[in-house]
Amino acid sequence: MATPPTRVDVLGVGISCIDLPSTVDIFADWIAEEHRQYVCVTGMHGVMESQTDATLRDIHNASGLTTPDGMPMVWAGRRAGAEISRVYGPDLMDAVLCRAVEEGWSSYFLGGSESVLTELVATLGARYPGLAVAGSESPPFRPLSEEEDAAMVERVNAAAPDIVWVGLGTPKQERFMASHRQRLDAPVLVGVGAAFDLVAGTLPQAPPWMRRNGLEWVYRLGTEPRRLWRRYLLNGPRFAVGMVRRPPRLIRSSEPSGT
Repeated sequence: MATPPTRVDVLGVGISCIDLPSTVDIFADWIAEEHRQYVCVTGMHGVMESQTDATLRDIHNASGLTTPDGMPMVWAGRRAGAEISRVYGPDLMDAVLCRAVEEGWSSYFLGGSESVLTELVATLGARYPGLAVAGSESPPFRPLSEEEDAAMVERVNAAAPDIVWVGLGTPKQERFMASHRQRLDAPVLVGVGAAFDLVAGTLPQAPPWMRRNGLEWVYRLGTEPRRLWRRYLLNGPRFAVGMVRRPPRLIRSSEPSGT
């Protein structure tokens, strides 16, 4: 199995120093060797949530990978001297599903509304002919009972996917993956946040030039101001101050993240 990538400490969260092709290769290793790993696709929002939620921070740091979803994570990594590129949720889905068609990997999609899942599966079927979709489901927004949760686990395991894509939003999806990692048989669980909506086309994406230059937040704030204003207008300055007070640094392989 490939050696886990170096991480960079970004305000106590260990962000994997990685790029898109190497992420897909690591997935391939996990699937071939039937490992059980979960992947956090994390930007500034996840890092800032982790400042007041030690459990969430620990979940990020115990992941198989915590990929740099936002450009601030990339800039922080490069400031620490890392070779790192953005691994954005929709781009990760695209790269992995292209490889999935070649390798015969199957996917299960967990999260989002029924209508979004319908659009998502239809879009993916047209975009990736031959893609194996093991199943999909939209869990209720309320907490599941023990019986409901056990039934969901049984359904996913019966479908026998290689990858479970989890679109529940941060921090719910990270908590779900950590608590279900040993109960789900799929080698890879990936928390991709709003990627279901973005890929399905039910939520517009920022133009590529904005994504490349770290301006996606401006676009998303303009499209969903009531939901996102606190995330961007409060967390952005807090993150910048945190970077000054605690500069990012590379983490030695023997050193735990968050120290």
